[in-house]
Amino acid sequence: MIASLRLNRIDFMDKRIVGILQILFAVAIVAVTLYFSNEIAGLAQYGYLGAFVITMFSSATILFPAPGWAVVIALASALNPVLLGIVAGIGSSVGELTGYLVGGGTRDIINSRIKESRQISEFVKKYDLLAVFVLAFIPNPAFDVAGIAAGGLKIAWWRFLLACMAGRVLRYVLLAFLGKFTLELL
Repeated sequence: MIASLRLNRIDFMDKRIVGILQILFAVAIVAVTLYFSNEIAGLAQYGYLGAFVITMFSSATILFPAPGWAVVIALASALNPVLLGIVAGIGSSVGELTGYLVGGGTRDIINSRIKESRQISEFVKKYDLLAVFVLAFIPNPAFDVAGIAAGGLKIAWWRFLLACMAGRVLRYVLLAFLGKFTLELL
């Protein structure tokens, strides 16, 4: 019995260390993104690759809004709006994994067993893909919270990424068409 208690304590400590490392990794990505924000904006000259990198880094900032969508609108006059939207949506989705990592790390540190937490977990598990898709599609700064919640609830990262990608691609395709037609009118 004592050996079992020691193993459980070691497992919990390992989860806490992994959680701390996940949070530190995400914070490092955010810090690098914010530090190089001026240089990142210059990547727009590289077309689709630039749009991918800019939207990835702008989405990697947790709770700090970064206007990756503005680059998509600006590039839409020179690039194919559908392809631009797809590339930007994929880049943005990859960037959102930083919030997901923070959520996973937070849960491992807190190791919450609160009744309300279980109820919320069950609700999110029931609607996870639809909720992530809708929140990724509509422009809102609160999507980082959805990523943190998805990571904390241990929703499979690839499911989170696919739902996020579907919403973001659709959003960026529409933004690219909006930019193309608006810039043509001017």
